[in-house]
Amino acid sequence: MTGTERIVRTCIACAAVTVVALVLSPSAFTQEQFPALAATFSQAQPGASAQSTLPESGKQNQDNQGQTQGAQKKDDRMFFVMPNYLTVENEAQVKPLVWKDKFAMTAKGTFDPYEFCIVGVVAGIRQAENSDPSFGQGLVGYSKRYGTAMADQVDGNMMVGAVFPTILKTDPRYFQMGTGGFLHRFGYAISRIFVARKDSGGNVFNISEAAGNGVAIGISNLYYPASTRSLSSSLNGWGVQMGIDAFGNELKEFWPDIHRLIARRRHTDASVPADTQ
Repeated sequence: MTGTERIVRTCIACAAVTVVALVLSPSAFTQEQFPALAATFSQAQPGASAQSTLPESGKQNQDNQGQTQGAQKKDDRMFFVMPNYLTVENEAQVKPLVWKDKFAMTAKGTFDPYEFCIVGVVAGIRQAENSDPSFGQGLVGYSKRYGTAMADQVDGNMMVGAVFPTILKTDPRYFQMGTGGFLHRFGYAISRIFVARKDSGGNVFNISEAAGNGVAIGISNLYYPASTRSLSSSLNGWGVQMGIDAFGNELKEFWPDIHRLIARRRHTDASVPADTQ
């Protein structure tokens, strides 16, 4: 299987889990079930800015409101189900992360329930293709494939998002551009694979992305069958993961636009009387 095919299949797996999650949770946007998501969603609707309608109530209340909004933004999920904890929308208002935050935020996304579902789909695809035949078939074979896929997920995320950023003093978060033309923003999102922000400010080559994925693949050679270990397969796996991360950056960049479009559509549908629909 080529690297492009693996990227496409991984993206299909993500899309499948996302669609299933939305279908099985038709009321996923209600205040009762997911208050943080509902609050975030309502803030994206036109005219929903609470700050412009509230009276002056002192600096302390404003600070509390800002902290609450920050917590809600961290809980935002792409397409309402995909974890999105390492994305920043307003670079000017963001403080640097300490090493504990880098590990905590990366682990929160890595062990999110959604990720366990994605790993399950990936393991199922590998089972159907009988990849790594020494794993066998049946429940035992699936368990081995699930375990190795989950190990890949943890290794890669922690190396790229926590270990190397801590050592190199870089910020693992994705800082959205948010404005400008589509092609400009599209190119910016891809470029973040190669450009990282330093904790002290400014940009530097993104060694964490390149080296982190490389080390993770090296670690994976310890638990995959010896027959699959080769320089070519390692390089192919590294390229695939870089491509998947680049695709993830595109989702992070354009998700707010998609979110606002959905919000406007829902707002328009809600304002149309039922008898005219």
